[in-house]
Formats: sequence, structure tokens, C-alpha cells
Amino acid sequence: MYPADDLQRLADLHRDGHLSADEFVRAKARVLEEGRSATLPPPIATLNQFRRSRSDRWLAGVCGGLERLTGLASWGWRILFVVGLMFGGCSLAVYAALWLFVGEEAPQALSPAAAPTSPPPAQA
Repeated sequence: MYPADDLQRLADLHRDGHLSADEFVRAKARVLEEGRSATLPPPIATLNQFRRSRSDRWLAGVCGGLERLTGLASWGWRILFVVGLMFGGCSLAVYAALWLFVGEEAPQALSPAAAPTSPPPAQA
């Protein structure tokens, strides 16, 4: 059911006197909050997580990002792109589009234990 349908039903109940003004406001807020917190369908949520890899890259990190997205090793994606080049070259356009339109993953922050430490001050 859509939030708009729920809101319409609530408005009808309020208009008919089944809900007080306070009950109507609380129920409306709950319906709107549930609509905001609804998650994306799994395929769309997965595509929204697709980012080019910073660590597994030869050119732009597209194959490394595809590995994280699909589970197929990055060398497998590289082979598929090369095979696509030999059979029409459309994979070059796909790779270029992914390079241009897919963002890079965020740099990994170093944990305090792994952060480089400065050398101790020199004793005179």
C-alpha cells in the first residue's frame, strides 16, 4: 500500500469523526515516517552501492568495483571487457561510461593503531 492511500484513509476517518485531531496528527506523522524509512528494493540498493575500486585497479577501478558488486573476480571482468572489444567493441563504450559516471569508493580511514606515528623528539 502507498503512503498516499494511508493518508487518504486517515483523512476520511478524521472527517467522519472516528479520529480526533490529535490522533489524526500522530497517525499522519507515523505514516509519513514509515514512508521515509522504507528501503529501496534490493537490486536498486545494490546498484547504488556500486563504486570504482581504489585498491583493485589497472585503469580506473571499474573491474574492481564490479567484483565487489557481483562477486565475479576482477580478472574475470577484465577478460569479459577484452572479449567484448574483439566482438564489436561495445565493451569499450560500457567501460568508458562506467569510468565517467560511477564514483570512486571513499578512501579508507586509518585506525588509530594503524596510523603512522611521528618519531620521538630528539634528546639533546
